[in-house]
Amino acid sequence: LTEEAGDGVRVVTLNRPQRLNAINPELLEDLIAAVEAADRDPAVRCIVLTGAGRAFCAGDDLKEFESQARDEAGARAYIERIQDVTRAIVLGGTPVVGAIRGWGVGGGLEWTINCDFAIAAEGTRFFFPETSLGVFVTGGVTELLPRLVGLQRARELIMLGERFDARQALEWGLVWKVVRDADLLPTALATARRIAALPPGPVKAL
Repeated sequence: LTEEAGDGVRVVTLNRPQRLNAINPELLEDLIAAVEAADRDPAVRCIVLTGAGRAFCAGDDLKEFESQARDEAGARAYIERIQDVTRAIVLGGTPVVGAIRGWGVGGGLEWTINCDFAIAAEGTRFFFPETSLGVFVTGGVTELLPRLVGLQRARELIMLGERFDARQALEWGLVWKVVRDADLLPTALATARRIAALPPGPVKAL
């Protein structure tokens, strides 16, 4: 879902709440299109990325993933589209503020790390399940995560899949702020409006 929040801010909401916004091909295509469209729109100066319902994103929908990974070509194409989300968030010129609640798992944690500013609700939980499922992380994690938490911690999180909460994510620098659940979207919107009010040239150059 996309919604204009005014003052140059567009809200993009993952909208599969019945599946905790787990990733499937349709969500991928819609998310890439929404972020790229916002980036092309000169009226949009900042994006807020969030999830409907009880979770930001619970990672790959395993039922859907099995159908996408029946052969190597299909798996590679699917993973490439997951990477395209990261390219849209990280390489686009429009800053992205993440409003993260509930669960940020697998791809959901990757997208959290990809945001320019990630704000998490107090009860949020994170982890990477990929290694235990016989697959590997995407989203630039092997480059970004060691920079944020150090190589040994990155190995722990990726290889062992350790779970951690919002306060730990804040301590490690994976999120920018932790707020009460009721304050999550207002804080994200206020932050996005501050960014949108800045001169766009220096902001896009960061």
